Amino acid sequence: MQKEIWMKNRRSGFKIIVLLISMLVSRLASAQLRSESKQDNGAIFPKGERAPAGNFTGIVWVQQLIETDSAFNIPVGYVTFEPGARSYWHSHAGGQVLLAMGGIGYYQERGKPIQILRKGDAVKCPPNVPHWHGASPTIGFMQVAITPNTATGRTTWLQRVADKEYNSLPK
Repeated sequence: MQKEIWMKNRRSGFKIIVLLISMLVSRLASAQLRSESKQDNGAIFPKGERAPAGNFTGIVWVQQLIETDSAFNIPVGYVTFEPGARSYWHSHAGGQVLLAMGGIGYYQERGKPIQILRKGDAVKCPPNVPHWHGASPTIGFMQVAITPNTATGRTTWLQRVADKEYNSLPK
């Protein structure tokens, strides 16, 4: 009888130890994931070089993925916008395609409301239509920018996006 009680307590003690170990492992794994998420913002490509301040507000990085050449007349760039950063108004004679890769982005065509972009969204910027794009005020944004038909012209830079325009997202 005493041996049965001892065995039962031993099994209960063993179950408690296993439960405590599994809780500890779970907490350690969760802490490691939180730590990794602080280090890895989900970027697929390197940030690249700092973009020219004359065409952007805030801090923007550009990594050219495909340069235009005689065989492929379609430059492709990976652009990282830090929170609050954005392009100036601009247009592309051949249009542009934006692929949202992470974070929260804004896109606006002249005369239209701001669109919010999230990972997986795709936007076709029509040829010669002034537009701008960038990050939300509090969360950065990563995009792939594809600019086809560059033989007709690559980018025409226009004026800075005013803070009032940038902050015009309906509440």
